[in-house]
Amino acid sequence: MKTLMHICCAPCANMPIEVLRGDGIEVSGFWYNPNIHPFTEYRARRNCLQEYAKVIELPLILKDEYGLRPFVREVAEDIEGRCVKCYEMRLFETAKMAAEGGFDSFTSSLFISPYQNHELMQEVAERAAHEYGVEFLYRDFRPYFKPGQEKARELEMYIQKFCGCIFSEQERYLKKSKIIP
Repeated sequence: MKTLMHICCAPCANMPIEVLRGDGIEVSGFWYNPNIHPFTEYRARRNCLQEYAKVIELPLILKDEYGLRPFVREVAEDIEGRCVKCYEMRLFETAKMAAEGGFDSFTSSLFISPYQNHELMQEVAERAAHEYGVEFLYRDFRPYFKPGQEKARELEMYIQKFCGCIFSEQERYLKKSKIIP
């Protein structure tokens, strides 16, 4: 089975790739993250993934579009409910690329994060699979989160401090200072 894995960052992808390869699945990576801001954060995550992909011989498709304006347009009317739009942007594009690229299925490294809305991501991925006629390969990678982070540290990967969108970065600083907008 050939699957296309949407990858948000190398630290979140290392264990899912290892697990799927261990199950005999041929994995290719897909970088498409218009939600990641500012540009320095986007570049750091992309570059780290590109280097890691070379090391582990992971075929990698880059849709290298820094998407500040499209992302903000998508979420502007509902900042608090932005996650569904973020998941839709990335998972629908992954399903489309999987269908066009002749992959049997698609998945995402997002399913490793204990900080993401797992059920909402799964629902969005199922809708994307239906729309593009490609299988969504569901795996709950959350048990591998801590080992993946440890592996990332051992490999001296860039590890981010927030999910990627500028609003989550703001929330991170507001929580530290206990300032509420």
